[in-house]
Amino acid sequence: MMKLKPNCECCDKDLPPESTEAVICTFECTFCVTCADTVFGSVCPNCGGNFVPRPIRPAAMLRKYPASTERHLRAQPCIAKAS
Repeated sequence: MMKLKPNCECCDKDLPPESTEAVICTFECTFCVTCADTVFGSVCPNCGGNFVPRPIRPAAMLRKYPASTERHLRAQPCIAKAS
């Protein structure tokens, strides 16, 4: 089951379960769209995979299977790629 992490692993922006700004990779690394695009060039810094929009869990299922409250942040600093 997908964890639905509560924050961007780069900038720590809140990404609630209903957020359309959350993107994930195949390993569920979670970032906001801004960091995924501007900092990582749409390539996951952890696995090298691509990002896709994180699915939004329906409210009824969210009550039964709540989102994670455990925040994750990358150990490495998040620095925007040079253009």
